Amino acid sequence: MSTLPLCPLCQSAFAYEDGPLLICAECSHEWSATDAAPVADSAAVVRDGVGNVLVDGDTVSVIKDLKIKGSSQVLKVGTRVKNIRLVEGDHNIDCRIDGIGAMKLKSEFVKKA
Repeated sequence: MSTLPLCPLCQSAFAYEDGPLLICAECSHEWSATDAAPVADSAAVVRDGVGNVLVDGDTVSVIKDLKIKGSSQVLKVGTRVKNIRLVEGDHNIDCRIDGIGAMKLKSEFVKKA
């Protein structure tokens, strides 16, 4: 039986050593064998374009004209977005914009209102 620890991300028992690192065979997460308390990526803090911490339900405003992919519309500077939801991924803000509909935004292009 293996004496290696469980993966801190998915709790899989299928971890293996690769030099100084441990690697999970199921989710490909890498961590150091000497880490006392590894921190999961899901606890990451989301910040806006000027460094303010964002939370679910915040109101933000757009700080740059953004072209909407697949459309000829443009999201103009100063557009206010109410009641945002933070999600995992590259576009970490999920919201609904009046006149446009549901959309995902990157936090670097908004500021907390």
